[in-house]
Amino acid sequence: MQGEVTAAGNEISDSFRAAKHRSDQVLAELDKNPSRYTMLTGDRPTGRLHLGHYFGSIRERVQMQNRGVHTNIVIADYQVITDRDTTEHIRDNVLNLVLDYLAAGIDPRKTMIFTHSSTPAENQLLLPFLSLVTEAELHRNPTVKAEMEASGHALTGLLLTYPVHQACDILFCKANVVPIGKDNLPHVELTRTIARRFDERYPGQAPVFPEPDAILSDTPEIPGLDGRKMSKSYGNSIMLGATAEETAKLIRKSPTDSERRITFDPVNRPQVSALLTTAGLVTDRKPEDIAEEIGDAGSGALKAYVTKSVNEFLAPHRERRAELAKDMDTVRDILVEGNKRANQIAEETLDQVRSAMGMRY
Repeated sequence: MQGEVTAAGNEISDSFRAAKHRSDQVLAELDKNPSRYTMLTGDRPTGRLHLGHYFGSIRERVQMQNRGVHTNIVIADYQVITDRDTTEHIRDNVLNLVLDYLAAGIDPRKTMIFTHSSTPAENQLLLPFLSLVTEAELHRNPTVKAEMEASGHALTGLLLTYPVHQACDILFCKANVVPIGKDNLPHVELTRTIARRFDERYPGQAPVFPEPDAILSDTPEIPGLDGRKMSKSYGNSIMLGATAEETAKLIRKSPTDSERRITFDPVNRPQVSALLTTAGLVTDRKPEDIAEEIGDAGSGALKAYVTKSVNEFLAPHRERRAELAKDMDTVRDILVEGNKRANQIAEETLDQVRSAMGMRY
């Protein structure tokens, strides 16, 4: 039994290494000719964006956009109900996502921002795509398993099939690069499988869909202020749009431990190390160096340093965000225009799909 586990672990490791090698190759090619690449990323509007979102994905989206990649961001409002029973506050959440995107440097003239619920042609791709995957393949997806366990709900059809819905997001705009963390690699692999199976089942003069490549982020997982995974539901996240006072209060309340000397030890001192990691990200310093600097000054000095560093880092974002929020009509217009553009692209792709399937009458 131990041998089987080891073999499986090696297989996963080898698979990840191969994916990382391919990711590095694609990034090198992308730097030479960015206009050849189309990127799709997105967020579920379940709440406000936090520092983990910024360092984990938002910053990279801005960099890709500014390189000249064709960038697209889906606000996955339909996916809110994969594991939730309500859409309360969803409109407010969507508009706040757009505000944070714009404040972070997303340019709507270069990046298309759109919502699921406003692009019916994209969602219609789900029907032919579902015919290309098996029930066993859907049940094997590790993210579906994890989210089902976390939600405490019965497995809904939407949660089971949401990796296929994500394939619709990626393929409707012919995205060929998808920036992700390691945990989401199975989603891109399933999207590649769907693209390949569609083009094999309905061969035409040219393939309809590209097989997208995963761009694996080098950003480590960013812990919340309590040492656990950063999550809105844990209340351990520093929101991009929070005030300086709200941020200071949250950091003051964050747990540490009884040792006075500050050291960076994620295994044995996860809470102290989480604060050091946060400070390191926003100051572009090594957490170990910050710990050495604070030394025997204790957790109070550490929290004061983190508070000052985070608030200085977020001050420009908050200032831009506040200015943008004075004109919410323009923010809504940006979303309307993005939805319009997304619909045009989705209709063209759906027309190609129907032609390939012989369903144009």
